[in-house]
Amino acid sequence: MVLNSETANKVAEKLLQVNAIKLNPKDPFTWASGLRSPIYCDNRVTLSYPEIRTFIKEKLVGVIKEKYKNAGVIAGVATAGIPQGVLVAQEMDLPFIYVRSAKKSHGMTNQIEGFFKEGWEVVVIEDLVSTGKSSLAAVDALRKAGLTVKGMAAIFSYGLDIAENNFKDKSCELVTLSDYDHLIKQALKSDYVKQDEVKTLMEWRKDPQKWSDNFKNR
Repeated sequence: MVLNSETANKVAEKLLQVNAIKLNPKDPFTWASGLRSPIYCDNRVTLSYPEIRTFIKEKLVGVIKEKYKNAGVIAGVATAGIPQGVLVAQEMDLPFIYVRSAKKSHGMTNQIEGFFKEGWEVVVIEDLVSTGKSSLAAVDALRKAGLTVKGMAAIFSYGLDIAENNFKDKSCELVTLSDYDHLIKQALKSDYVKQDEVKTLMEWRKDPQKWSDNFKNR
């Protein structure tokens, strides 16, 4: 769920402002899951703009203060969730750790980097959520290490049903600053996309897997 519509619209506006949203319906992007998509949200771009970077940091901090009080540590999901998590942890004067997608094959072979203790309550920071698979793998790793995951805060979610179901199955609450529906409305309002492009984007949103499969067959 989004924090609130006002924040969702403002974040979407800022993402569009710095061209963090990429559209390519004719040659779709391929996600790590193999799903094809006509849209890609690159939130890393926001880190290059101090004003926007600060705005996002403050909103993520707001999520934690409102939804996840008494959090003892902030965890970033590698790799894009790391810088966002560091900014949040610094602002809140909390310890920071981060979670790799898998254990290192050398050295200490850690999957979770940084100091923590079993029983600490952690809030996970992610930059965006698509299917939720990689984000929830981090949640699993934290729980396995004895940490209590209070929830996850992310900048953006595509709002896919599969992600909602995955988070529900893992009993992990997800709060995002913005989402797909707010983004599309802002993109149309600012003339970032045309009406015919919106049609394609909404067709994909209705059934991403079907849209992806049909494209593979072209």
